[in-house]
Amino acid sequence: MSFASIHPNPIRTLIRKTFNAFMTGVTTAAALFSTCVLLLVLFYLASNGIHSLNIGIFTHGPTPMGTPGGGLRNGIVGTLILLGIASVIGVPIGIMGGVYQIEAQGHFAFIVRFFTDVLNSIPSIVIGIFIYIVVVLPTAQRHPGQGFSALAGGIALGIMMIPTVMRTTEEILRLIPSALREGSLALGATRWRTMVSIVLPAARAGIVTGIMLALSRIAGETAPLLFTAFGNVDFNVDLHRPINALPLDIFYDATSPYEYLHHQAEAGAIILIALITLMSLGARWAVRGKGWQSN
Repeated sequence: MSFASIHPNPIRTLIRKTFNAFMTGVTTAAALFSTCVLLLVLFYLASNGIHSLNIGIFTHGPTPMGTPGGGLRNGIVGTLILLGIASVIGVPIGIMGGVYQIEAQGHFAFIVRFFTDVLNSIPSIVIGIFIYIVVVLPTAQRHPGQGFSALAGGIALGIMMIPTVMRTTEEILRLIPSALREGSLALGATRWRTMVSIVLPAARAGIVTGIMLALSRIAGETAPLLFTAFGNVDFNVDLHRPINALPLDIFYDATSPYEYLHHQAEAGAIILIALITLMSLGARWAVRGKGWQSN
């Protein structure tokens, strides 16, 4: 053992401690800054839109332009319908795609993973235009007067969900101990039975978290809905007709010249944030204690 290892250089020790304290302060400041931005946004929405929250905003539709009153009922119901359609499309495809990338062998799995990352980085408005071209326009040509619909909006949002769910599922499945798979295979179970009965239940909590992350991302999307769902001032639950959504309500109300609609847009933002929070808390409660946890 050398003398330097027993008696370290005090100057180097001081430099290391100073640099460590500096970097700790920088990372702490970054964390505080991001938290403060979120708190400022929430404070602004609460201070400006909280007085617009009442029973009527949940039970009434929009009033004629320039007439105070009305509510966001159409947008709330439309958002739930769109999220439901998107989940039917994005969740099973995303989970199965994530399972494939874990179980498959060869270069094709790498290609799938690469294009999944590419799809995840495509702007949402591009996906909206794509669905407009392949779904809305052909429908309008076959059935004049139709085209924009809740189904088209749900398909666009579902496509946006797929890469997030797929990559999250893949990463969560990688964290499951290989001993679980090996034990199931050693008992004679097939690979698909092992995945369905052992691995996926163990990863349930993480997969549900990924689904909630994907839903949170698409719940606030406006651009693809402008090209697909379009919006509707009338209450509608028909999947083949245009439908309203909270992001569309917020967009139109915030860009209107009327002050009462500005406050209604802020109230809509609060409702949207609360909806996402409730879904996340409900999902966490549903899968509590049911996922694998490392010791």
